[in-house]
Amino acid sequence: MTKMKPIVIIGGGPAGLTAGYELLKHGRESIVLEKADKVGGISRTERYKGYRFDIGGHRFFTKVGEVRAVWKEILGNDFIQTPRMSRIYYDGKFYDYPLVLMRTLRNLGFRRSTLITLSYLAAKIRKFLHLRPEPQTFEEWVIDCFGSRLYKTFFKTYTEKVWGIPCNQIRADWAAQRIRNLSLKEAVLNAIFGSKNSKSLIKKFDYPRLGPGMMWERCQEILEAHGSPVHLHTEVVRVERKGNHVTKVIAQQGDRVFNLEGESFINSMPISALVHRLDPPPPPHVLAAARGLKYRDFLIVSLIIDRKHLFPDNWLYIHSPEFRVGRIQNFKNWSPEMVPDANKTCLGMEYFCSEGDDLWEMQNADLIQLATQEIVQLNLGVQPQDVEDGCVIRQYKAYPVYDGEYRQHLKVLEEYIRTFDNLQTVGRNGMHRYNNQDHSMLAALLAAKNIAGEQHDIWNINVERSYHENFTDEEWSQVKQQNAPVQPTTRELSRTAG
Repeated sequence: MTKMKPIVIIGGGPAGLTAGYELLKHGRESIVLEKADKVGGISRTERYKGYRFDIGGHRFFTKVGEVRAVWKEILGNDFIQTPRMSRIYYDGKFYDYPLVLMRTLRNLGFRRSTLITLSYLAAKIRKFLHLRPEPQTFEEWVIDCFGSRLYKTFFKTYTEKVWGIPCNQIRADWAAQRIRNLSLKEAVLNAIFGSKNSKSLIKKFDYPRLGPGMMWERCQEILEAHGSPVHLHTEVVRVERKGNHVTKVIAQQGDRVFNLEGESFINSMPISALVHRLDPPPPPHVLAAARGLKYRDFLIVSLIIDRKHLFPDNWLYIHSPEFRVGRIQNFKNWSPEMVPDANKTCLGMEYFCSEGDDLWEMQNADLIQLATQEIVQLNLGVQPQDVEDGCVIRQYKAYPVYDGEYRQHLKVLEEYIRTFDNLQTVGRNGMHRYNNQDHSMLAALLAAKNIAGEQHDIWNINVERSYHENFTDEEWSQVKQQNAPVQPTTRELSRTAG
């Protein structure tokens, strides 16, 4: 009997590894090709002198039962419960999130609070009377929902810092996807009466005790223990096809170039890169669409601070335009095991930038100096002499950009990829969607199930299934209590690899 060809998976992030994990359940072997030196993509955990830090923070909670089951199957008791706390820094003051009414009013002052409320009411009246056209941009969407004054106070500066373009050039799609089910009325009710009377942001979330990379390193172990290798330092340089059927990929690992034939192929590298690696090349209009997609890059300056306690938050959003840092992670508050010395603190100073700009091109020593200067100026209890060390990690293509043209370009690429009979693309960059980890994993699970004979349209997954920020107390209680059934074969996989 002829042995079936393996499934070739491009990319070893959450989507690629989840696809391989699901394929094992169906008795199918895969080969994962990862360009970086470790798995996890932007959900990896970096290490520096015993300190562990994320490329941004990655919470583990979801409404998708299949995804939650995979998390629990792979890590089990290596999850800890982490209290959620974050605040916004704006105009020299900190604002609790979710809103704490009296503190927020005190910070804003009576006059500004009154003007924000009147602006909000005016926006709601205009919306009720249909005096505004359907919002097309992020700016229009937020003003339509919350009023112009709240938009300028808490949305405009931070959003433009993240994306590097004006809010009137960002599609409303992004706002509708990322700021879901939030209303000023609910926030005020929550602040006055507590979360039992309205929806609220969850108070706790699961987190791997050694960071999110622990999840994907464990998944790598499981795959390799069952004959599905994961090749690191391996870049796909060409994807050969005959018409709309992929035949093989050509990969490079150091000086070695090799071919891999496969029955089916799952891609999670940027869809624009995939299209440009196809041989023969796609039609000119498809290549033009791929060139039209834009990405935002990201770098993190991790500072080792000689202080036992600084602030209680998991992360802080820095909205004030005078600071270049966009967000600050306190990794000790995610898990105590992220920091090897309990008397020290590790902060992740996150800067949103684009390859080639001044931040991206700045020398590491200068970035550490900038981050040190800003953390001192933020008055968080850090003095210059407290900063003992630091390191810099740059992340290409961290965020797909939702500019005014992205939708038309992505439609062209989606329609073209749909014509292939053995190629699927998944993940944040594979589908050019600024989604959460669970959405990427769900798409990967369904892609693997498609190879096993099922039929799922991964381009039209209901985003509501995977959107997870707003839970009622009852829903969150159910999530914590739910113990999704684990297939015996999956238990066996995890036990063997562990």
